[in-house]
Amino acid sequence: MAFSSEREQIEKFKNDEVAQHYFEVLRTLISKKSIFAQQIGLADVAAYLGEVFSSVGAEVTIDESYTAPFVIAKFKSPNPDAKTIIFYNHYDTVPADKDQKWTDDPFKLTIRKGYMYGRGVDDDKGHITARLTAVRKYIKEVGPLPVNVTFIMEGAEESASTDLDKYLAKYQKDLLPADFLIWEQGAKNSSGQLEITGGNKGIVTFDLSVKSADVDIHSKFGAVIDSASWYLLSALNSLRDETGRILVEGIYDQIKEPSQRELDLVEEYALENSETLRKLYGLRLPALKKERRDFLRTYYFEPALSIEGLSTGYQGQGVKTIIPSKASAKMEMRLVPGLTPHYVLEQIQKHLKQAGYDHIRVTYTLGEEAYRSDMSSPAVLKVIELAKAFYPEGICVLPTAAGTGPMHTIYEALGVPMAAFGLGNANSRDHGGDENVSIADYYTHIELIKELIKSYA
Repeated sequence: MAFSSEREQIEKFKNDEVAQHYFEVLRTLISKKSIFAQQIGLADVAAYLGEVFSSVGAEVTIDESYTAPFVIAKFKSPNPDAKTIIFYNHYDTVPADKDQKWTDDPFKLTIRKGYMYGRGVDDDKGHITARLTAVRKYIKEVGPLPVNVTFIMEGAEESASTDLDKYLAKYQKDLLPADFLIWEQGAKNSSGQLEITGGNKGIVTFDLSVKSADVDIHSKFGAVIDSASWYLLSALNSLRDETGRILVEGIYDQIKEPSQRELDLVEEYALENSETLRKLYGLRLPALKKERRDFLRTYYFEPALSIEGLSTGYQGQGVKTIIPSKASAKMEMRLVPGLTPHYVLEQIQKHLKQAGYDHIRVTYTLGEEAYRSDMSSPAVLKVIELAKAFYPEGICVLPTAAGTGPMHTIYEALGVPMAAFGLGNANSRDHGGDENVSIADYYTHIELIKELIKSYA
């Protein structure tokens, strides 16, 4: 089997009129900030996407009922018996503030040494333009679509997909029946294999806070008065043991155990291990799990409790001898199937009270449930086979990713098989400085999507 080289893919991209047209669309998309967390540009970008899709004959709906508009764009096949594939994408991005290091303006699409750089180029605006390019190329080069193609694009994915469930309930009948949903994005792993995944973990985030006194107190009383700081730290210590196992009663009882196929996929394809993480992040503390199978089972199939941030006491220059009266922690638990955000938070509140930490206030901030697939549906198997012809290093099939997204929300509404794969790389730096994609990977994704469309003929 002959594969195109990176240089050949870049040349094809440069000489492809349709790809170049939508590259300019991507340039405009990158320049338009659309950040849900800061309430910037959501309506503007949704309207722009509506114009882009309408201009090439898509049937477009833009619903502005909630904070972030919901965009639906339908390309219909002339075949009345045609199946339907859905692309789920999002047009919002995380911020690119001064706390991140960028070589160039993050909101200006730049090219350096065969890579595109810009906020959203991978997560997720680049996937929108690449997939639209594939649809347009098929129509131009082959003819009428053999399959109905629907794009659904939300604007709040980076903020737990606020209101997505309401939009899906409203348009459920309009979106169904459908046969397959292609997830927002994906990437090649560190071995150059295309990762095709079938799920993601859920999440619940919450704040823990305590007020121990009306004011901070002179630290000379430290031997006889408890502080908010120590009280909170002790409460946090009660939630997890030194191996990372969660000590909250009822958490592990609710977990849906992985099937043998799901375990086998992880055993065959997963690359992550404690040593690679040590090298990648310069870890100084010992890993919680070292043995490979234990590491992978925990990473993919078990929940994880993390402290996102701690705040208490004096943090200024020099010394201030006080007993802090306030302390807080930003927390998260990554969820697996069987655990819901509401149930987990209820169990944490119950645990803290039973352990004697009834002064801790628990405040919910956001949550999403988990979804996992064994990757055995015919539509997913078709993608797996097609992808083998485009990636010389092969493919990597996993039943879930360890990150979080609204897969469960969409599956509950639409009930269609789903798979995630895309144009990113192992160092695309999503959410970080110099977010990037390879031009060759971008064009390969276009080719794969076009071939997928063709497979429905």
